[in-house]
Amino acid sequence: MKRNVNLNYAETTGKIFVMFGVASVAIPATVLTRRMKPQIILAEAHTREGARLTLHSHDGRYSIRVNGKELMNSAATASEVALGELATAEIARSAPARILIGGLGLGYTLQGVLAKVGAHATVHVAELVTAVIDWNRTHMSGLNGALLNDPRVKILNEDVRSIIARSASQPYDAILLDIDNGPSAMVQSSNAKVYDLRGIARIGQALKPGGRVAIWSSGADKAFESRLSHSGFDVKPTPVKKHATAKSTTYMIYVADKKILAAKPEVETAAATAS
Repeated sequence: MKRNVNLNYAETTGKIFVMFGVASVAIPATVLTRRMKPQIILAEAHTREGARLTLHSHDGRYSIRVNGKELMNSAATASEVALGELATAEIARSAPARILIGGLGLGYTLQGVLAKVGAHATVHVAELVTAVIDWNRTHMSGLNGALLNDPRVKILNEDVRSIIARSASQPYDAILLDIDNGPSAMVQSSNAKVYDLRGIARIGQALKPGGRVAIWSSGADKAFESRLSHSGFDVKPTPVKKHATAKSTTYMIYVADKKILAAKPEVETAAATAS
């Protein structure tokens, strides 16, 4: 008679249980073969809205989940690196550029930015969840944690919306947003405010003329693209791969350049002043 076998990993003890009907037997982890490597929960935290974030390790890979649903994985980072590269593509390496990244995640967007900009750049990284910063410095120090100590980088443990709102007097050359699940919020409903019309207007104010905002999205979002286009941006939706070797694209990056308003002719300006 065949019996269904389910493997369950206890979060509190790390023990592995094999369930046969209603009975359970604890077995040593050393019995597992390589094909049965467990998912290990390294740490957990909660967002301000109460969502449970967990950091997982499996066979040398890391992932962050929200309420059990995977949000990001170190085995699938091509789109995050592409976000950093696309946002900084027009910035000269010699330029003292100011760059803002919204969302630290596993550090791959930061990796993509630092690979493109020069020694005189300043890169601000906004991360609202303190635990995510701590995880990068500790559990994932061998991944991209060292980048947090780069002299060009400043980590800001606060909401990126607050930073954008106060940056009109010191605007950025590029703003990168990899917050939540893109325009469709998954972790915190308040994140949607970054992508509404008022949020987009503030992004425009926080950018230099001709500056670029690049926004990661889990998929195409025509309504969001339209909001960008009607808010003074030239928009280029760019499909990107989940894995570098993938044959097809999975995600979308919205690359939007702030339009440079043409100066009014001097004659027209003088006439307006005289009247």
